[in-house]
Order: sequence, then C-alpha cells, then structure tokens
Amino acid sequence: MIRRFASLVRLSHTVFALPFALLAALLAWRDVPFRWQDLLGVVLAMFFARSAAMAFNRVVDRRFDAENPRTARREIPAGEVSASSAAIFTALCGAGFVASTALFLPNAWPLILAVPVLAWLLGYSYAKRFTSWCHYWLAAALMLSPPAAWIALTGSIATPPLWLAAAIFFWVGGFDVIYACQDIDFDRKTGLHSLPAKLGTGNALRLAAASHAITVGCLAMFWLSGGLGVVTLVALVAVAGLLVYEHTIVSPADLSRVGVAFFNINAVISLGLLFAGSVDVAFAAWTA
Repeated sequence: MIRRFASLVRLSHTVFALPFALLAALLAWRDVPFRWQDLLGVVLAMFFARSAAMAFNRVVDRRFDAENPRTARREIPAGEVSASSAAIFTALCGAGFVASTALFLPNAWPLILAVPVLAWLLGYSYAKRFTSWCHYWLAAALMLSPPAAWIALTGSIATPPLWLAAAIFFWVGGFDVIYACQDIDFDRKTGLHSLPAKLGTGNALRLAAASHAITVGCLAMFWLSGGLGVVTLVALVAVAGLLVYEHTIVSPADLSRVGVAFFNINAVISLGLLFAGSVDVAFAAWTA
C-alpha cells in the first residue's frame, strides 16, 4: 500500500522543488541561526504539500486519466488505489502540511500562510478546465518553495529567493509545456486547455525554449544577488547546456524522449544546483 501511494504522488518527482527550498534555506542560514527543527520543517512541509497536491490532482482528474491512453494505467483508473482512499490521503497530507509549519515557531508566518498556499497548490488541478496557461499555474506553485523557505527561517523576504523563484517559474512552465505536447490530441478532443492544444506543437516548443532562456537569466541574477561562487557559476553554465540539449531531443516530429527531458535532465538540474550552492556556501563559511 505504501508503494502504491508513493507511486500515486510520484514521490521521486520531489527532486523538482525540494532542492530549491533547501538551497534557499542554506542561503538564509548564513544570516540566521541553524535549527534542526527548521530543517525538519522545510522537508516535511515540502513533502506534505506536494503529496497533497499530487493526490488531489489524481482524484479530480481520474475521469480524464482513465480516458487518456497515456495515463490510463495510473493508480486510480487502474483500480490500484480507490478515489476515496486518495481523497483521505490528500486530507491527511494537507493536515500534515499545516501542522509541519508549527515547527518554525515562534515565527508564525508559515502557519498563517499555510492554508492559502495549500489552496493555491490544490487549485492547479482545475486549471486545465479554463486556461491554456495552466502550465504556469503549476510553475507558480513550485516557485513558492524558495520564498516560503526563506520566510519560514527569517520571517522576511529578500532578493535571492525571489530570483530563484523566478527561475523556477520559467523553468517549470517551460518543461511542463514540453510534457503537455504528448496530450495535444486528447486535450483538443476533450476540451481541456493547454498551450500545445492552443498553439500547436511547434509554437509550444518555441515558447518553452524562450521560457528556458529566461530561466538562465534569472539564475544568473540569483547567483549575483546570492553572492555565490565559482562552483555555482559553473553549474549555471551546465544548466544552460542541459536546457539546450533538452530542446534538441524533442521536436514536433519526435516526442518519444519527452520523458527523458521531463525527469532525468530536470532532476540533474535541481540536484546539481543544490550541490553547487552547498559547496559555495560551505567554502565561504570555511574561509571566513
């Protein structure tokens, strides 16, 4: 059962957002004292929030998932997890997210903002029903992780997490547009909204490429504003190269490697940036 629910929420995809929350936390800890309960709070809040959002998405989209050949084998339409069990799991994870924000006390901002943030995350599941820009709603949900971590640890906001959030927004929006190209025919047939369905595959891929070009610029500004070192700079150059490569393996005529572009490359990007930022922060602390 645990394995089925882990698969339901695609637990491995946590690598898309958690590393950025941890990277923002590392920068914040240069100015505020480190507490183990804060680290636990960041990890638990990210886990519960993402799990609630993913499970909720599977519940509300179960009819579309069952009709779409690409998603028909997901846990709910395949009968491996019932919709009612997934709904209960969503509620438990939502409660876990709100409860986890208490770990940041006496800073009350995470607790105050927990319910509005959760509502925004869950709201994404309905976006394809009324807007072609649903991909950027998802992006806006994931971009909350660095500012949220910063606010949780410091009680304030600053420029570095905002630039990192902007980078996530354009990065996630771009790769979700690429991913949605697989469902262009299904979306048009069922009346669901997406940028590929609206613009066509070629134009959608060009929009994704532009979005990723902006991502690189935002990451450069994050590097500058965060006072990070040469290791992160090298990582940013590598990220730019990976994004270019991502767009060379996907074309309107060949979407067979979208899965590689979606998971493998983007997992390397998020984990690589966390590693590089950690090295730079540790080196700066060691030489101070």
